[in-house]
Amino acid sequence: MSVGSPVEFMLGPAPEDLARADIYAVLARFFYAPADPPLLDMMANSPPLEADESTGEFARAWAGLIAACAATTENAAQDEFDALFVGVGKAPISPYLGAWLPAAVSEHPLVDLRAFLLSQGLARQQAVSEPEDHIAAVYEVMRHLILQPHASMDAQREFFRNTIWPGVPRLCAALQASEHAQLFKAVARLASAFAELENAAFEML
Repeated sequence: MSVGSPVEFMLGPAPEDLARADIYAVLARFFYAPADPPLLDMMANSPPLEADESTGEFARAWAGLIAACAATTENAAQDEFDALFVGVGKAPISPYLGAWLPAAVSEHPLVDLRAFLLSQGLARQQAVSEPEDHIAAVYEVMRHLILQPHASMDAQREFFRNTIWPGVPRLCAALQASEHAQLFKAVARLASAFAELENAAFEML
């Protein structure tokens, strides 16, 4: 009797990775466009997170975003988003991470980002005019890397260390200091706390 090829079982992402991907998706949505009623309602009715010593700040930031969403109207979210990321002429806060990367990280961050995306079989769609380093797009790429079964943890770590970790804390600090930010102070606090958790996790690999 001949024996056929071994069966290859494809395991899905672990629960903790699915949770990570969900957080990246939530953050991407906030930075992509003004929060609409479905997003505000979803967040306002989200359950609090249990926390230990290492995740306490993240849990507090999550609770803060829940409260901020419950207190924000659609019109207020629209006005705030425009005041922060659109403005008159130049936006007060750039949503492009290349603007927040220290010069020592990369002389040509967008070129490096595009090369990485190409290495992962990813590219900007022709209909999309936004550069690839828009924070919402960067978060979506990280979410893709987490959920893609053939993407390695090394690829996640490389992308995080070269694109997210050097720029996101600086962007979040600017948002928390902005006089135009209310809801986005809570978004920035969550994004900053999550980046700290991710960085700590990657350091242990």
